[in-house]
Parts: sequence; structure tokens; C-alpha cells
Amino acid sequence: MLSFILQVFSGFLAIMNPIGNVPVFISLVEEFDEETRRRVAKKAVIGAFIICSLFVFTGNFIFRFFGITLPAFRIAGGILVFLIAYQLLRGKPSRQHHPGEEEHEEADPDSIAITPLATPILAGPGTITTAMSFAGSRTHFYDLLLIIGVFGVVCLLTYYCFVYGEAISNRLGRTKIGVITRLMGLILAVIAVQMILEGLREAFPYLASGTISKS
Repeated sequence: MLSFILQVFSGFLAIMNPIGNVPVFISLVEEFDEETRRRVAKKAVIGAFIICSLFVFTGNFIFRFFGITLPAFRIAGGILVFLIAYQLLRGKPSRQHHPGEEEHEEADPDSIAITPLATPILAGPGTITTAMSFAGSRTHFYDLLLIIGVFGVVCLLTYYCFVYGEAISNRLGRTKIGVITRLMGLILAVIAVQMILEGLREAFPYLASGTISKS
């Protein structure tokens, strides 16, 4: 159980990369006062938490509705997460996490809190894929609550990173933040490869049974 908790925590922490996203948050809220910045950070993490929770609880239903097998999802999701990890390893923001300038010209705090902060920066395709992959192999309601609880802890850490973003940025500097981002990318790449390997391992019985039935 502890190993699963650590796996979920490291996965969410790496994909959300709170410290690495501090400069992005600062650039989006630099014209707001301190109280507004806190409100934006709070709404962003709450929005991300709600989005991720919905996919955790409805993941199995989505699989059944679209006829998606968990191995296929893990392979495709692992590839997606690996692409994000590759961009982080190169020290470049992934397009899934960092939208173009045209997407955040709007200066309304409430709009910024939801888009692009809550999604796609915090609860983007990679985060949702990671959450559904963790939840897909868990059938007990308690396990789903555990995943959501761990994600909530990461959201709380993200909130404080955003609130004290300027202090963190000034303290660490661009170089150290870049190192942390690359470290998160490495962890994320390992998780992505593990997702792909688990998907392939689970898929072989399906492929074998399909071959046997055809013969």
C-alpha cells in the first residue's frame, strides 16, 4: 500500500511540477494584487482537483462506454506522458502544459484560474491520463479515494508554491528551477515507460487469446 501511495504521489508531483510551473503562474498573475493572486491559485487547484476527481471516478465507465481496454489505454497514455517528460528533460515546457500567448491574453482572474491554470497546466492530458491509469486497475472505492487524497496533497503543495511563487523563484533562480524541472521529467519518463511496459504485459494475453480463437 505504501509503495502504491508513493508511486501515485511521485507520478502526480512529476506531471504537475509545481515548482517548475511557478514562473508560468507569476507571468499570468503579475498584474494582480496579492489577494487576487491567492484567489486565482485557490480556484486553479480546486478546479484541477475537481477535474481529476471526475476522471478517477468515471474512468472505468469511460473505458466500458468506448470499449477501451486498460492495456491499450496504458500504452497510449504512457506514450503521451513520455512525450511530456521528454520536453521537460529538454528544459522546454510541453505544449499540453503551457498554452501559447494567444490563450492567456485575457486578464480576468477567474478565467485565468480555470484556463489555462486549472486546465491544461495542472489538470492537462498528462495528469488525467496518469490519474485514469492509476484508477483503472483499482476496483475498490477505498483505492479511488486514496488516489484522490494523494492528488489533493499535491494540489495543496501546488497552491503554496503558487502563493509563495515569487519568493521561491527569487530563492532558487532560473537555473535551479530548470534542474528541478529536468528531474521531474526524468521521474515522469520512468513512470511513462512503466505504464507502457505494464500495458504491453497485460496486452499479450489478449493478443494470444485472439490468435488462438482465430485458429
